[in-house]
Amino acid sequence: MTFTSFNFLIFFPLVIIIYNLIPKTWRLWFLLVVSYVFYFSLQPIYTLLLAGVTISTYLFTKGIYSAKGEKKRRILQIWGIIITVLPLFFFKYFGFINNSISHFLTFVGWNISFPKVSLMLPVGISFYTFMAIGYIIDVYNEEVDFEPNWGSVGLFLSFFPLVLSGPIERAGNMLPQFRNLERSTYDNLVQGLKWMLWGYFMKLCVADRLGVYVDAIFNNIAQHNGTTLAFASILYPFQVYADLGGYSLIAIGVAKCFGLKVIPNFRRPFFSTSMSEFWRRWHMSLIQWITDYIYTPLSFALRNWKIWGIVAALILSFIISGIWHGAAMTFIVWGLIQGIFLSIEALLQKRRTKFETRFKLTKKWWYTFLCCMSVFILFAFSQIFGRCDSIDDAISVINKIFSNSGPIFIDGQTLANAGICLILLLVMDIRDEFLPGKLLLFENRHIVIRWASYIFVLVLILSLGVLDAGQFIYFQF
Repeated sequence: MTFTSFNFLIFFPLVIIIYNLIPKTWRLWFLLVVSYVFYFSLQPIYTLLLAGVTISTYLFTKGIYSAKGEKKRRILQIWGIIITVLPLFFFKYFGFINNSISHFLTFVGWNISFPKVSLMLPVGISFYTFMAIGYIIDVYNEEVDFEPNWGSVGLFLSFFPLVLSGPIERAGNMLPQFRNLERSTYDNLVQGLKWMLWGYFMKLCVADRLGVYVDAIFNNIAQHNGTTLAFASILYPFQVYADLGGYSLIAIGVAKCFGLKVIPNFRRPFFSTSMSEFWRRWHMSLIQWITDYIYTPLSFALRNWKIWGIVAALILSFIISGIWHGAAMTFIVWGLIQGIFLSIEALLQKRRTKFETRFKLTKKWWYTFLCCMSVFILFAFSQIFGRCDSIDDAISVINKIFSNSGPIFIDGQTLANAGICLILLLVMDIRDEFLPGKLLLFENRHIVIRWASYIFVLVLILSLGVLDAGQFIYFQF
């Protein structure tokens, strides 16, 4: 059962109704049971793994809280992180490491063959593992209190809107809210449903429509010229943005219907004028997690290296981000590229600021536009590695883009439908970025305009959306 399935459209209203009818003391446990039912419907056997990570997290945080002496607390933290990350390592990376060693031994001439290992990845494991690790570290650092109610910890790691693909929440935000679960208010329900409606539009009308074209190109690289591959490479970042951004908005909207405030995940990233700003707007929950738990400790440990310590921390952090995205060399290269982009930017930041100040460029629209386009092109280039199945495929795409021009392959109806929806999405983002509070539709004070907007978007979803209950791109992560 996914957000785009018919089953969810029955499941969610029933959960909301029952949630608001039962006594307050039952709501936490009701949501916990519902969350496990939701996860069980997708991967029954791996529900035990989710429960195991939850139990481990609870016991280690309890041990850290109760331990006397810094040494014991430190040991418990380290073992808590190791035990929590082991399932992620085994299911996501063991096969990759095993097969890589086998290929290396064959390459150097050692006739030792390892059986190939391919494991089905538990849905959402990358997300709830990071949430568990963050909670363990926060308890150790005394940034959040140990939660004695195991049901709250269980719900934190399994809450059904977030468990599959984030946002990657923090215990400090969610656990206090779980202690005081009130009935849904009218305002929360209305706002939540608005976010869900727009999230469905992003996912079904933009991401999935673009995906029909982009997948057709990247799944048949040999049959397409460089111009077509360049065009598909430009469209792919929009597909990922609408896919994960739409999913996140649905998840945030579902949580809002229960009166729960979830951290945002995207903030109009394609209007960024620098790569560092881009990563403060794109998949914000992941990047903030990496910043707090990886980049900041690394940069502090390497502080004696000065600017080169920052460079090393950036590159290592984004390589880890790439590894988090997938167990493949393509994602490692993707992370390395992002780290290099950010490092170059950090090294040149003072010169850039001086140059912009001297010529007063930050107030010129054309300069802002050029910066936004440069950031987008760099990101789209890196995403070639994120989209391709192998390094060889990615290099082939790049070679063709620069050496094999030709007419763009046009799938007329698909591109027309996707284009209409993408333009609408970008127009709304432009409005929110440059005209906040203006040209309101869902938030308009006139009821006729509000309802006309709801109906219009709903009609677009039903007429142009890909209604096949397809999975989200980030399920594979």
